[in-house]
Amino acid sequence: MSPAEPKEPAEPPQAADALPAVAPQLRELRRRASLTLEAAARTAGLSPAHLSRLETGQRQPSLPMLLTLARVYGTTVSELLGETVADRDAVVRASDMEPTAAGGWTYWQAGAPGRGMQALRVHVPHGAQGDIVRVHPGEEWLYVLQGRLRLHLGDTAHTLAPGDSAHFDSLTPHRIAAADRGGADLLFVHTLLQSPATALCLGGPTQGDPT
Repeated sequence: MSPAEPKEPAEPPQAADALPAVAPQLRELRRRASLTLEAAARTAGLSPAHLSRLETGQRQPSLPMLLTLARVYGTTVSELLGETVADRDAVVRASDMEPTAAGGWTYWQAGAPGRGMQALRVHVPHGAQGDIVRVHPGEEWLYVLQGRLRLHLGDTAHTLAPGDSAHFDSLTPHRIAAADRGGADLLFVHTLLQSPATALCLGGPTQGDPT
């Protein structure tokens, strides 16, 4: 005898057309994320049967469930609901890149806001934040423009020179510091996968910072 299917939380009856765009969006975003029904359901804490009913419109998801699925698929609740996102400029002009200081580092926004990836140009001064260990969801890529950078990934230390780059999983404990007194300049791209830390680009830990 096969084990009984996990019981799902009872949901209040809703009109069939309450969220007409959700079902096809859920299916399309799962496929875009290259996840099987079983893998997506397991990550979201649902049974495959329940997720299938959501994707076929037989059930309507609650707001907490939408938030969970948005994190699983690396998107936003707005996209799950099929809302149209306003067009964003593809080009960011140098004159529009205002410097921002955080924890001694200076960075310039080099990509459009609201994207799944965040691109930055960063200056890391010598002695700033070299002892801060960061761990958070997502991936990071960096490319050294000037100076030398000291990168600790787990128990391994690397010294990167101009032209060197690194691409790593952000769940690996990591530390970044300038190796030379003149500091280091780099290009930096990261994605935080809808983490609460999305608004935190770089810099020292702030209140509520999970890194």
